[in-house]
Amino acid sequence: MLYSNKINSECLPGRIDDVIDRTLADKRLVGAVIKVAIDGVLVYSRAAGLADREMNLHMQEDDLFRLASVTKPIVSTAALVLVAQGRLQLDDRVDHWLPEFRPRLQNGEFATLTIRHLMTHTAGLSYGFLQEEDGSYQRAGVSDGMDQSGITLEENLRRLASVQLLYTPGTEWKYSIATDVLGAVIAKVTETSLSEAIHSLVTKPLGMNDTCFIAVNPARLTTAYANAFPEPRPLHDPDSVAFVENTAGFRLAPGRAFDGTAYPSGGAGMVGSAGDFLQLLETLRKGGAPLLPESLVREMTTNQIGDLPMAFWPGRGFGLGITLLKNPVAADTPESPGTWRMGGTYGHSWFVDPKQRLSVVAFTNTALEGMSGQFTIDLCEAVYERIKK
Repeated sequence: MLYSNKINSECLPGRIDDVIDRTLADKRLVGAVIKVAIDGVLVYSRAAGLADREMNLHMQEDDLFRLASVTKPIVSTAALVLVAQGRLQLDDRVDHWLPEFRPRLQNGEFATLTIRHLMTHTAGLSYGFLQEEDGSYQRAGVSDGMDQSGITLEENLRRLASVQLLYTPGTEWKYSIATDVLGAVIAKVTETSLSEAIHSLVTKPLGMNDTCFIAVNPARLTTAYANAFPEPRPLHDPDSVAFVENTAGFRLAPGRAFDGTAYPSGGAGMVGSAGDFLQLLETLRKGGAPLLPESLVREMTTNQIGDLPMAFWPGRGFGLGITLLKNPVAADTPESPGTWRMGGTYGHSWFVDPKQRLSVVAFTNTALEGMSGQFTIDLCEAVYERIKK
């Protein structure tokens, strides 16, 4: 059976509608906003389900979401803008910019950490939610950037630096709080707050007016839910959501999105809309202008970690702030090699397939189904379903 090598965009809306309608009927999601662009044209855009089930508020296309790790590519792009401006170098030592951030190796020696280590998640760090209950980060009081910690970014980094690194930088890959450290570097380089830096470097030039570290319009912020049976449950404030077995899981405070005093987490702290984020993805897919030269986008989207294994993402490598598909068979995906993909704890997934000139943003208000549940698989398969020759 032969198929065309192009996405069947003519039938695409119906296929995606079927996935969304089935997922909502199964009560695996409460609401979602899905946007798909092919060749720079918006070919699908739909708000479905409810922004707030208890209030019977229907989802709107410009509704706001707690971005969690969707924050990472935004902050990583800001760092690369500074590289493009000559104000930061990928191989700069982190302690050049943050003299107090000097974590030690397990032998007690100070580690040599670079900006590249931070952006490739090879810095020897982790996340508290990935450690066991009462792990080293939890004992040190380190925040993952999604709870209501009541501390400053500087204090969180002080606590993080007090914990020995898990491995020598550059020798392993572990998803981590490294982008929070990168955010602190960006603030130091720009001599302003991280929020102001992201605004001037990324969101203002692209007209991403919905994207900030607090909700720009609280009335448009969707209510957060978590997987439960027979239907998702509203998240409390604070709350916790289990992740994989033998890990502490996520500590979440949905109210953080309203709190201007919460520290700006470069890895998990922003709020924004699906349309805004699609604008960033399409800017990068098209070559980076007006933010970045094409050469830096190529570096961002080229595997930087060799054959280091990546937990949770078989068949993928890592660039500067995003995963990259190396082996579709190992990843069990119809995406083209070179596809970029990540997600966010509160219920988001996104991917860019440069070969197909395709960008997909799927923001939901349901953790963790919208990030890593069957919905993400069904959506991807619907997008890539081929027409017979």
